[in-house]
Amino acid sequence: MCKPFLLSVVWLAVLACAPALAQETYPSKPLRIIVPFAPGGGIDILGRTLGQKLSERWKQPVVIENKPGASGAIGFDLAAKAPADGYSILMSVNTMIMLPSLNKKLPFDAIKDFAPVAPVAIGTMAFVVPPSLNVKTIAEFVALAKKEPGKLNYGSPGNGTPHHLSMELFKQRAGISLTHIPYKGSDGMMTGILGGQISAVFMPVHQALTNVQAGRLVMLSASGTKRSNATPNVPSLGEAAGIRDIDVDIWFGMYLQAAAPKDVIAKLNAEVNAILKSPDVIETLAKQGLQPTGGTPAELAELTSSDLARWAKVIQEANIKAD
Repeated sequence: MCKPFLLSVVWLAVLACAPALAQETYPSKPLRIIVPFAPGGGIDILGRTLGQKLSERWKQPVVIENKPGASGAIGFDLAAKAPADGYSILMSVNTMIMLPSLNKKLPFDAIKDFAPVAPVAIGTMAFVVPPSLNVKTIAEFVALAKKEPGKLNYGSPGNGTPHHLSMELFKQRAGISLTHIPYKGSDGMMTGILGGQISAVFMPVHQALTNVQAGRLVMLSASGTKRSNATPNVPSLGEAAGIRDIDVDIWFGMYLQAAAPKDVIAKLNAEVNAILKSPDVIETLAKQGLQPTGGTPAELAELTSSDLARWAKVIQEANIKAD
């Protein structure tokens, strides 16, 4: 008489434990890291470096899925709509929180659709000018711009790019007027600054260093609020301009879908933080001008929301529209 009852109790206990057992086995199948940009760039190398390490540590394949287009929006949307089981990881850059202010019809919500996992790295931005401009410091550049308002110009890889928004923030804080020359990509911008057709650009430090060392460009500042490890003798933008809280550096973060299990987020966070402390990973990222950060999901959540608001203000004040 008791057997059916006992079997029912045992079966209910098994069912109750099943979700916990399933979560404990994560990851039990291959994973993918969605990179919303083309192969070869800093974010792609960052994703592949972390993917390889995760694969080694977890004994599971990790596939890198590049989904470029629309300034990353295609890849961000793909990641937002993926199953929230922890197997579709987004390797993101702060372009994600700039897009909502440039395009009101995005198919994803940068805050509501994603669960922050960890801040991953910082990419230092350098302020460079051609030698023909004959300025050696940010103060001299600002003085020249104020002397001849609107005469100086600057370049970027396109409207709404971090390079563009960084210069607009600098213009607003420094109280100067510059004319924007948008190019179709970084190659055109580089040609313009090396040829002296444009007066200034923001670009990643590691892209600028070779030309600075060869005397083809002059670096007036590197990084936003504090000096870059890659260029310890070059003042930060805030230091050089005498402006507080002018952060123009590019940051990278890892996200899952908003409904991803909390324990999966915690496990992925722990693994990523451990990987970012590996000497070989630090060396690999340094070659791309990236400095590992690491941190908690809460820290990335705060960075995501605060930077969304910060860049929204810059975009609104400058009346910037995406191409």
